[in-house]
Amino acid sequence: MAGDTVQQIKERLSIQDIIAPYVKLRRAGRSMVGLCPFHKEKTGSFHVSPERGTWHCFGCGLGGDGFSFIEKVEGVDFKGALKILADKAGVTIIYDSKNREDTSKRDRLRELMNRASEWYASKLAGSPAEAYAKKRGLTEETVKSWRIGYAPEAWRALLEALTAEGFSTQELLAAGLIKEADGKPGTYYDRFRNRLMFPIRDAAGRVVGFTGRALSADEQAKYLNSPETELYHKSEVLFGMDMAKDAIRTRGFTCLVEGQIDVILAHQAGFQNTVALSGTALTDRHVSLMKRFSENLMLVLDADAAGLKATARSAALALQQGLRVKAARLPTGKDPAELIGEDPKEFAKRIAAAKPVVEFFLAELAERERDPHRLLRLAEAIVLPLINAIPSPMEREHFVQSAARALSLSGEAVRESLKRLPKDILADRGTTDVQRAAPAPVRPTVELRAEQVLAVVQAYPDTPLAERLKSGYCRITGALELPSTALPESALFYAEQTFGEDPDEKKGDELLHAFEEAVIREAYQGAVGDLRRAEASGDASLVARMQKKCAQLSARLAALGA
Repeated sequence: MAGDTVQQIKERLSIQDIIAPYVKLRRAGRSMVGLCPFHKEKTGSFHVSPERGTWHCFGCGLGGDGFSFIEKVEGVDFKGALKILADKAGVTIIYDSKNREDTSKRDRLRELMNRASEWYASKLAGSPAEAYAKKRGLTEETVKSWRIGYAPEAWRALLEALTAEGFSTQELLAAGLIKEADGKPGTYYDRFRNRLMFPIRDAAGRVVGFTGRALSADEQAKYLNSPETELYHKSEVLFGMDMAKDAIRTRGFTCLVEGQIDVILAHQAGFQNTVALSGTALTDRHVSLMKRFSENLMLVLDADAAGLKATARSAALALQQGLRVKAARLPTGKDPAELIGEDPKEFAKRIAAAKPVVEFFLAELAERERDPHRLLRLAEAIVLPLINAIPSPMEREHFVQSAARALSLSGEAVRESLKRLPKDILADRGTTDVQRAAPAPVRPTVELRAEQVLAVVQAYPDTPLAERLKSGYCRITGALELPSTALPESALFYAEQTFGEDPDEKKGDELLHAFEEAVIREAYQGAVGDLRRAEASGDASLVARMQKKCAQLSARLAALGA
C-alpha cells in the first residue's frame, strides 16, 4: 500500500539523499543550508533538517518533507513523487489488483511512447525532416537533446516496427500512434507520416505524445498533435516544461510562446525558460503548472489579430490565478522562431522591453485605433477585463490609473465601467476551482511569542535551555505543563537558526522576557476593555476592581521595562 511504501522510502532515503542532487548543501549548526531552487537568491536561505527529515526556505516561505520537495522541484503530484522516490530507493510500489492493472497498463504505454520517440529519432539522419530542421536553424546538439525525429512517408512503418518488438496493435492505438482506416475495421495505419516529429513530454520528462510538422506543402494539417490518451491531456501539458523548469526558477519567469519550433529556438538562443501550448488554449491547469515554478509570466505570442486575442485570453486567466503577467511585442507578421532566426539580439531586446499586460494592450490599441470612440470601446472590451481579473486591490488601482491616463479619462470613470463587468471572468467557462487567495490573518503577538518558546524547547529537547524555558513558560502562564502543540517547521528552523548548535541556557531569557511582556500586555488590554464596560454599566464596585487590576498589570509591565 502507499503508506507502507512511503515508510520504506523514508527508511532508505534521508532528506539529504533526496535534496542533494538539486541543492548544494553545507552544514550550518543543526541544519544544512543551501541556495533555494525555487527562487533566485545569492545568500542561502534554504534549510534542511536531517533530524526531522524536513526543509524550509526563509526567502520564499516554502517547506515540507522529501515528497513535497520532489513534487515542487519536478512539477509532479504526490503519485509522481512517490514513483520517483520509490525508483531511487529501490522500493516496489504495491497496489491492489485494480490499481496494479491500471499501473501496469500505464507503464506499458510509457515504454511504448519512449520507444516510438527513439524510433522516430533513428529515422532522422538523411531525411527531408533533417533538411528542414537545418533550414530552420536547429543545431545538431539541439536536435539530439530534444530527440527530434522523422516519421517516414510509409503508411505502416512504425506499426510494423513496434509490433515486431512485441507491442500490440491495441497498445499502439491506445497511445495514439496509429489510426483505424475509415470503413475498414481491423485495418490500421500510422497516424504520423512524412513529418518532423517533436516528442511532447510531461514535467517529469516522460514522453506522453507527439507533434508532427508536415514536410509536404499539400498537407491539410501543417501541425498534427497526438489525440487525448491515458497519458496525454492537452489541458495539463506544456511543451518544453521538463527542459525549462530549472531556468524558470532561476530567471524568475515563464516565457510562453505558441509553437514547438518557437520553444526550441528560444532555448537554443539562451531563453531556456520558454514553454508552449500544444494544440489548445491556455487552461487553469496550465497556469497551475507554471505557478509551481514562478508567479511571473511573459506572453510572447504572434502579433496578428488572432495572436493578440490569444494573448488577452491567456493573460486574463493567468491574472485571476494570481500571476503577474507581462507581454512582449513582436514585429507584425513574425513569430518568435522567425525573429530569433533572423536576429536573436532583437528578440532579447523585445523580451527586455516587455510591459505589464494592461499597459501592453493600452499601447497596442492606441497605435492600431485612431478613432477615439472605437478606442474606448476596444479598451472596455479588452483592457478592463484584464484589470478586473487582478486579485490585488492595490495592483488593480494602479492599472485603473494607467488606463485613465492612457484614455484621457478620470479614474472614477474607469472604476464605474469596471463595476459593470462580471466579478469572476471565468464563471462563464465553468471553472470552479480557481479562487482568489484570502489574506493571511494577523496572529496575536502573544501567540507568536509562545510559538517561539515552544519551538526552542522542541528543537533542543533534554537540554538546560529547554528546562529553563519550560519552567519560565509555566511560571508566566500558570500552566502545569507545556501544551502538546504541533508547530510549523518554519518555527523550528528559525529556532535552530537563531540559537545555533549548542546554546547556553541563559540565551532563553530574552525570549521569556518578550513572551511575558506579550502575555501581560494582552491581559492589560483585556482588563481595560472590562473597565470600560464596567463604567458603562455604572457598577461602582466592579469599576474599582477593574481599576485595581489595570493598575497591577500596568505595574508589571513597568517592572519589565515595557
